[in-house]
Amino acid sequence: MRSTEHYVMTIEGLQALIDALQRRGRRVIGPTLRDKVIAYDDIAAVDDLPAGFTDDQDAGRYHLTRRDDGALFGYAVGPHSWKSFLHPPKLRLWRAERNGDQVKVEPAENAAQELAFIGVRACELHAIAIQDRVMLGGEYVDPDYRARREGAFLVAVNCGKAGGSCFCTSMGTGPEVDGGFDLALTELISEDGHSFVIEAGSQAGREILEELPNRPASAAEVAAARAVVQRTAANMGREMPTVDLHQLLSRNLQHPRWNEVAERCLSCANCTMACPTCFCTSVDEVSDLKGVESARERRWDSCFTMDFSYIHGGSVRSSVAARYRQWMTHKLSTWFDQFGSSGCVGCGRCITWCPVGIDITEEAHAIHDSEQI
Repeated sequence: MRSTEHYVMTIEGLQALIDALQRRGRRVIGPTLRDKVIAYDDIAAVDDLPAGFTDDQDAGRYHLTRRDDGALFGYAVGPHSWKSFLHPPKLRLWRAERNGDQVKVEPAENAAQELAFIGVRACELHAIAIQDRVMLGGEYVDPDYRARREGAFLVAVNCGKAGGSCFCTSMGTGPEVDGGFDLALTELISEDGHSFVIEAGSQAGREILEELPNRPASAAEVAAARAVVQRTAANMGREMPTVDLHQLLSRNLQHPRWNEVAERCLSCANCTMACPTCFCTSVDEVSDLKGVESARERRWDSCFTMDFSYIHGGSVRSSVAARYRQWMTHKLSTWFDQFGSSGCVGCGRCITWCPVGIDITEEAHAIHDSEQI
């Protein structure tokens, strides 16, 4: 853990944090149990968190199990990401209404409520930073994303458990948070009780920390928090090849592996929907049956759909192999050309939520290993 000031608070302090954020008019969102998964949703109290639950994940498999303790953050990541709140799946851009010969066009009034996220993992902080570069870093800025992102308060949590599909260590994105947060927690459970080592990462975080019941952390408590992260890093479920993935994939665009993976891929787009960094969208025009009202809506789309690459004459990527290659090479290779980094943070969602268990790390290893023969 970084050399900074660390404090300790109890579960009562965590409730005080939620209360402090709500007093400021923020919408507090955190992990909760819903539909047999750990999902991000509105929370009002510590009791809303998934106490004593963990997730068992592997390729194409996810289910919840009970822990033998009352850990509040004792899981990896669920099917949803914070992208759902910063870059929503569906967004109305404008609405029009016809009244006789007159047509009135109104811009969408999107929610301006400030958000507070509790339980943001290191890989997710990196995913938010990647989306920041996409939505805010260029000449054209997404105004809705900017409004949501600028007001967001991020409470990070250092991972105490690696999922079976996690590979953040090999991507350099976790499991320890390294910036981009307002407050960061490390959950400690021992014979001495249930507590959190907490540190501030921004002025806003320091201001709230001053309102919370806490005390300075001892050297032993900081060491215990460091041990949590080290243990998680040593138990990653998977890893990427430790090579230049950008160059590896760019020189293997005609590799036979693309056809092999296409035989299993359903082109269902689950991987892109679960991914915390994918940002592709399409725009639809919708109207009522009377022809009086119409609206333009933006929705998530995917490079796995035929229509996404459609131009006059047909789809540019008509085969499953071409669409899978597009997704994987963009994520791990050409993303560097566009945004200066990888588009993958090693969260493993694309592996867990693939119905046939296709593993992006396995595909990268297969292409890499073929060059070693």
